[in-house]
Amino acid sequence: MDLSTTFKICADGMSAQRARLDVVASNLANIDTTRTPEGGPYRRRSLVLSSEKVASPFAGAMEEALKTVKKETVVEDAGGGRQVYDPSHPDADARGMVTLPNVNVVTEMADMISASRSFEACVSAFDATKSMTLKALDIGK
Repeated sequence: MDLSTTFKICADGMSAQRARLDVVASNLANIDTTRTPEGGPYRRRSLVLSSEKVASPFAGAMEEALKTVKKETVVEDAGGGRQVYDPSHPDADARGMVTLPNVNVVTEMADMISASRSFEACVSAFDATKSMTLKALDIGK
């Protein structure tokens, strides 16, 4: 595997984790949004990731083993929001119930930590590859 392939895999991983962090930030920012342009409360979003084959000079030997991450799409959670009694809220129904977004702070924080640690792992792999490249160049002197 050539080193540019390794750098590409690391960069794709960092990009995917950054996108996950963006989605988590959006979910946390809209935790109290009861009215959206589409109507109704904000719905929790999550990023769908998939794997993608990497073109490599070792295509025959490593075709199935060598993959990178690909960002597919952001999907909305179909689950209903939580109901809270607040008759003074402008979005309250006739019974005084307000439907809040289906965003759970604990779930979002866990996703944020997971994405952050995955990003750090990609950075470590990128740095290790860079270090190996520099050592290889030193050997060639």
